Amino acid sequence: MPSRSLSRSVDNNSIDKLDFDSHRKRPSSSHGSHHSGHTGLLASDESFFSDVVDGAVSLDRQKMARIVTKYASFACAILSCLCAGSITAYSLYGPLFLSHLKYSQYEVNAVSTAAELAMYLPVPLFGWLCDRYNPRPLSLAAAIFFGAGYLLAALTYRAGPTTEMTRGHGYADGGSTQDMQEGWPFAVMILAFVGVGAGTSCMYLSAVTTCAKNFGRGKHKGLALAMPIAAFGLSGMWQSQVGSHLFREKNGTGNTDVFRYFLFLAGLLFAVGLIGAVGLRVVDEEEMIDEAVDELERSGLLEDSPFFRHNLLHDSEAPFEDSHTNGHASGYGTIDRDSYSITSKPRSIQDISAFKKALLLNHSTRLFLTDPTMWFLTLGFFLTTGPGETFINNVGTLLDTLYPPPSPGPPPSNSPASHVSIIALTSTLARLTTGTLSDLLSPAAKPNETKRCTVSRIWWLLIATALFSLAQILLATTFLTMRPEIFPVVSALVGLGYGAIFSLTPIIVSVVWGVENFGTNWGIVAVVPAGGAALWGAVYSAVYQAGIHGNGGREGGVEGQCYGSQCYRNTFLAMAGATWIAMFLWVWAWKGWRARGVAI
Repeated sequence: MPSRSLSRSVDNNSIDKLDFDSHRKRPSSSHGSHHSGHTGLLASDESFFSDVVDGAVSLDRQKMARIVTKYASFACAILSCLCAGSITAYSLYGPLFLSHLKYSQYEVNAVSTAAELAMYLPVPLFGWLCDRYNPRPLSLAAAIFFGAGYLLAALTYRAGPTTEMTRGHGYADGGSTQDMQEGWPFAVMILAFVGVGAGTSCMYLSAVTTCAKNFGRGKHKGLALAMPIAAFGLSGMWQSQVGSHLFREKNGTGNTDVFRYFLFLAGLLFAVGLIGAVGLRVVDEEEMIDEAVDELERSGLLEDSPFFRHNLLHDSEAPFEDSHTNGHASGYGTIDRDSYSITSKPRSIQDISAFKKALLLNHSTRLFLTDPTMWFLTLGFFLTTGPGETFINNVGTLLDTLYPPPSPGPPPSNSPASHVSIIALTSTLARLTTGTLSDLLSPAAKPNETKRCTVSRIWWLLIATALFSLAQILLATTFLTMRPEIFPVVSALVGLGYGAIFSLTPIIVSVVWGVENFGTNWGIVAVVPAGGAALWGAVYSAVYQAGIHGNGGREGGVEGQCYGSQCYRNTFLAMAGATWIAMFLWVWAWKGWRARGVAI
């Protein structure tokens, strides 16, 4: 018997049912206990699967909430840009400052210049604030600037001229006196339009930066930036139409009622700024900051930066150690933690994220400013936007040079208003087209992504700039003086080139240097059109004034006006040369980006 049992245990390799899970508690033979154990097991399984389903549903809801927030922010950004360019309708009421407020032409120009300076010069500061915090406070600031600026301008306009002298009558002794009507000082109008310019910059930057950060890492970054920029170009056109048709004076002159128009703009832009202060939100900003290091590495900008790569990626916990560990904690690199205020003992995850964000953005700004290709891009932008601004600001005087006396002047089909509309429409078309095509045909940004047909964004930029220079070459010849009816072609070429340049340049900035610091980077580049407009405006004025002294090669010209191609020929010849220099600079910058492996 023992031998048989031993033989069975040795020869039988199968596991008996009683040997399996010998430590498991055997179920009771009672029916009730068996049913209770079975129910408990089912309840445990049900609870597990319920948790899985709840987790999946929660993730789906969070994902949907992020998508809704992203596109709601995009809609707010489009609305902001559709209203932000109100300053471009200045020509609608500028002449009324002459007649109603008795301003001189110099004072009228000084008001618009103050607005332009307030719009361009603070752009780097506003961009920095937008990156370090978020776009919503900037939109709130825009609401305050716009509301206060246009309200102050409306009240100043209603107050009338600064000083008006009239003779008094009705004194018993036959004497006379002088009544003085005191309007508001000219400096108040300057201050009002400084607010308008600052509001324009804040609202534009908050909207464009929101779109760049939310969509700059996707496949449609070009279109996402082109749409708000195109909307900004359309804003002045629709607002000028509203002002000229819905806010007319009741005295039958057909002029715009500037007081009511300014009140309308104050209320509209204040409301839009408040909407942006609530609706402009950057989605997944922490994830964007975490991915920014990879983006910079992919662009080749971190190769010579051991400080950032080592300390931020590997030693990020060092500044957050307690002071009681070994009596002190090591800082970043050679920076002492006591002298570096941003490292002062964060106590929460939010503090750690803020520290990481600040360090990354500061480093990104330094990389941007020390990158030679950035200066090539910015200098080219300076050389092209200046001529564009000068043409747009002086299209009226250019048309007058083509119709010398005894001609009655430009026909309605060739009026300045028609050319403003042509430039606005072609510029909008160029911004949307280049943004879309650059997304569809740009080289693959990821190694595992393949595209059959690719065209670099630089090629689109060069083609647009070539069209822009063609318009300048036409202006530099005598062809337009013989055929002024083709001037709309020149305006269309300027609109196409100018719009494409303003659309593609911020897209290139976001692709090469990332979107996490886009507000600061684009703000630095976007400040140069002010200098370009001032430079080429001075050149245009000098050449035009020289043409007046020579009577424009015409006899019988009106005093103070120039006629003929010599009024502008040399200006646009120099502009064409500057445009071709810009193209060379961009090709040189492109060479540097290709060497880094950046897909533009």
